[in-house]
Amino acid sequence: MGSRDAMDLNEKADMIGRLYLGLEQIEGCGEFSALIPEVRTNFVYASREATDPEDVLAVDGRISVVDGFPAAIGKIKFGASGYMARVLLEIRKKDPEIRSIIDFANNPEIADFLKTYCEEKEWDFPIVDRSQEPENMKDAGGEAISWMIEEAIRAAGGKMPRIFCETGAVGKEPVCILVGKDPIEVAEQMCELARNYHASRKKTK
Repeated sequence: MGSRDAMDLNEKADMIGRLYLGLEQIEGCGEFSALIPEVRTNFVYASREATDPEDVLAVDGRISVVDGFPAAIGKIKFGASGYMARVLLEIRKKDPEIRSIIDFANNPEIADFLKTYCEEKEWDFPIVDRSQEPENMKDAGGEAISWMIEEAIRAAGGKMPRIFCETGAVGKEPVCILVGKDPIEVAEQMCELARNYHASRKKTK
């Protein structure tokens, strides 16, 4: 076995461990259940040299809700995500530091909360209108992902935002995406956001 093979195995083991630890946090965060979209959530992590969805670790079958808590439906596996893996690969073309992302629900109530939450965090909060996707930029999956990332960056003043949301289009559920350097960081921020959202809903009831 060559040194590159050994390094690849080490990286894979490290990635699986980190995504597992991040997923453990998500599964222990009951408040996140209210933010899981109809299409379910995926949580993905790219290898350092990722160029293809096969280089991206994800939750096979996505994350759903079981007994009021988020739960992974399948195992952690390379190549288990299509759309979210392609979104992450496009983000990494603009900011290679970002290696992990998670998606969550978007509706007017969530968007109102996020606007305030991001202001408090001093984060930009761009919203991308998916109905404006140019036909000539759609990829093999029928998504204009590169355009969406460009729009999010443009709306955030030229840098990759920590969170961005997309509006729905025909046949597409609106979702938000949170980005970070690794799954543990992403899970910590996602759970903090979910707890804050839960607390804000209790106040308004």
